[in-house]
Amino acid sequence: MNNMNWLAVYPEIILLGMACLVALVDLFVADPRRTPTYWLTQLTLAVVAGVHFCYFNGAETQFAMQNMVISDPMGHLLAAFAAIATIVTLVYARPYAESRDMLKGELFTLSLFAMLGISIMVSANNFLVIYLGLELMSLSLYALVALRRDHAVSTEAAMKYFVLGALASGFLLYGMSMMYGATGSLEIPRVFDVISQGIPNKAVLIFGVVFIVAGLGFKLGAAPFHMWVPDVYQGAPTAATLLIGGAPKLAAFGITLRLLVDGMSGLAVDWQQMLIVLAVMSLLVGNLVAIAQTNLKRMLAYSTIAQMGFMLLGLASGVVNDNNLSSANAYSSAMFYLVTYVLTTLGSFGMILLLSRQGHESEQISDLAGLARRSPWYALVMSIFMFSLAGIPPTAGFYGKLAVLQALVSTNTQLYLLLAIAAVLLSLIGAFYYLRVVKVMWFDEPADRSALSAPNDVRIVMSINGAAVLVFGLMPDSLMALCATAIVKTLAT
Repeated sequence: MNNMNWLAVYPEIILLGMACLVALVDLFVADPRRTPTYWLTQLTLAVVAGVHFCYFNGAETQFAMQNMVISDPMGHLLAAFAAIATIVTLVYARPYAESRDMLKGELFTLSLFAMLGISIMVSANNFLVIYLGLELMSLSLYALVALRRDHAVSTEAAMKYFVLGALASGFLLYGMSMMYGATGSLEIPRVFDVISQGIPNKAVLIFGVVFIVAGLGFKLGAAPFHMWVPDVYQGAPTAATLLIGGAPKLAAFGITLRLLVDGMSGLAVDWQQMLIVLAVMSLLVGNLVAIAQTNLKRMLAYSTIAQMGFMLLGLASGVVNDNNLSSANAYSSAMFYLVTYVLTTLGSFGMILLLSRQGHESEQISDLAGLARRSPWYALVMSIFMFSLAGIPPTAGFYGKLAVLQALVSTNTQLYLLLAIAAVLLSLIGAFYYLRVVKVMWFDEPADRSALSAPNDVRIVMSINGAAVLVFGLMPDSLMALCATAIVKTLAT
């Protein structure tokens, strides 16, 4: 077959082969801590991240699999970050999973298959490939949520996630089918070309865009398609919650850019209006409802909804008055924001995993009471994560919010200026529930005064995670340059 170009899909081939190998090796592992399986999985993810970074530095855009796959800087950067996020997640999750009889080969195999789905999604150049990657990732995550089969709450969360995830996939697939009916092609570049030339049946296109945006809204967890997020985040085992809330957000961002920017930028006026509505609703629902939460996982779920709203504002400011000169700045700002959000989320849920012990889930905000007296270092690190989510300098979250606001203000249009003002005001509301966590850690009396203990790898990774959130806030230029390079070179193809 012509134009297969196997070199372009080496990372996916490595992931597929190693996921199968890990599943086979685990059958012969007698160690209850699954040490061989764990390290083989981590080595696989590290190699995949390294290969993606090498491809990113090569900065060469290639097509493969009969033009159904694109190998470009944006896809490689997102996949590399997703692999790193999965590595960190498994480090945090291992002690938690071991104490709850979840440390099985399935945890690692399904994590690798979810990562394979993410890698396929961000490198897709065809509607069917996007859907293939999405279903591979989603089915793996459904199974991970249900990994504690004897736990009724986790099983309920898995059912909710499966049903609403299937609904979201149906929305997305139906939207893609309408786009195919209107343009006659499943290839994203061909769809772009047909739309650019002017389409006789624009009504079908608009309906297709509506369903696609709705499906993407589900996957991002944006309001009003957010109903699964709080229940699944709270009900799933915390290790699975982190696997849902970390790397998959990067994949959802990747397919949003592939579908809306690469394929349908000719309809930007239409889908940007939808994104603005989703963004404002997400900021309102997320920030206002989070105030009333006492469960930390549920509060962070509503926080996620608000954070996705802020990121969507960046995506919605790329094309202004049919002028896309500011699109690279807007999309790179949104990408920077999302990467720093994922980095902070890893640490926040990682701290919940660290505090949880045998027979006790540290899910309530009150469980953090007096953490500064039990472990000043962990209290400081958790405070950094909360400050970053609130957008307080000098953390990465502050610079991420600043970058998105700068993208909005630089459009010089009244609508986006009002959106920037609304985003700032709603973020001020959001600061309340983040600072409440800090207050509980530093000023409340602890119920348990015993010192915190954690494995060396968890302690080291947690410290690096906290330092990274601080460093990218003080010196954001390197990460912003990576995001800008990826977006500029992707838009140029």
